[in-house]
Amino acid sequence: MIQRICSSLALLFLFMTICFAQNRRAANMEVIAYYSGGSEGIDKYKVEELTQIIFSFGHLKGNRLHISNARDTGRIQKLVSLKQRNPKLKVLLSLGGWGGCAPCSDVFSTVEGTNEFALSVKQLLDYFKADGIDLDWEYPAIEGHPGHAYKKEDKANFTSLVQALRNTLGEKAIISFAAGGFDKFLQESIDWQSVMPVINYVNLMSYDLVSGFSTVTGHHTPLYSNNTQKQSADNAIRYFDSIKVPLQKVIIGAAFYARTWENVKDVNNGLYQQGNFKHFISYSQFDQRLNKDSGFVYYRDSIAKAPYAYNKRTNTFATFDDEASVAEKVKYVKQHQLGGIMFWELSLDKPVNGLLSIINKEKNK
Repeated sequence: MIQRICSSLALLFLFMTICFAQNRRAANMEVIAYYSGGSEGIDKYKVEELTQIIFSFGHLKGNRLHISNARDTGRIQKLVSLKQRNPKLKVLLSLGGWGGCAPCSDVFSTVEGTNEFALSVKQLLDYFKADGIDLDWEYPAIEGHPGHAYKKEDKANFTSLVQALRNTLGEKAIISFAAGGFDKFLQESIDWQSVMPVINYVNLMSYDLVSGFSTVTGHHTPLYSNNTQKQSADNAIRYFDSIKVPLQKVIIGAAFYARTWENVKDVNNGLYQQGNFKHFISYSQFDQRLNKDSGFVYYRDSIAKAPYAYNKRTNTFATFDDEASVAEKVKYVKQHQLGGIMFWELSLDKPVNGLLSIINKEKNK
């Protein structure tokens, strides 16, 4: 009898320990929003459900991080003021974005340029009372935006950049960067063993894995690989795990938008077919622009955990995240004990019953 009681108590203790650990991981999960909208629109979103919000984007002017106009200054000040609603919210400035880092390769190739940039970041963080910097250089050492300079030395120069930022900003500042979710970036752009001890988070862009330059359709933000498409969030996480990147620093990405292709043949419901990139559609517009009345039929890849849609009337294919796929990503974060989830971007969401609410419902389960 006593032995049975002891066994039952042991099982109860184990169950409580597991539940405590899961709740602790959920409580510590980062929920990070990029934000490129105006200061007037942010109040309608539930910023209480975020841990970080990243102003998108600052750019280089000479060697310095530059906030381009009074409107952007006002946007940053508005984001910082959101701490009154959410005292735990961290506000980050950013550099670059797609098409926004043309001089990065040249500026960060010199010690002077790197150090002047780091000092300018500190001055701006102090001025705005912001919490850190996110680097969105697309991409070091490999081809990114058409016409942007890149060279193999960018890989080492990126390491020098994050080290200069840490030395200048101190240990309390958050330093993160946006990483391409595809193999070439993962294998060639970053010295992971040198960079990861210095930074807080890597924001994995596990979206746009089939980009607007592609003439073949596919899942642009799949969680898992399938027999046709290798690139996925899980593919990147497996790579990180294989090279001992600390997964608690890895944030996976969700897309609050769809990409569509036109002139897509009615084969395999448009998936993995020739086509021409057409539109970028915000999640808030799905009901108006990707609705069943206009001819879209929705499908789901059970292996990739990825939704898609095809319109036979117009031969249009769409790939996106939705409520179910975002929930799957949050489950994946919890299962693999990742750092959290981020998304591009908050102003694309529905203010009520949007994808951010799905993230938090699943996070808190």
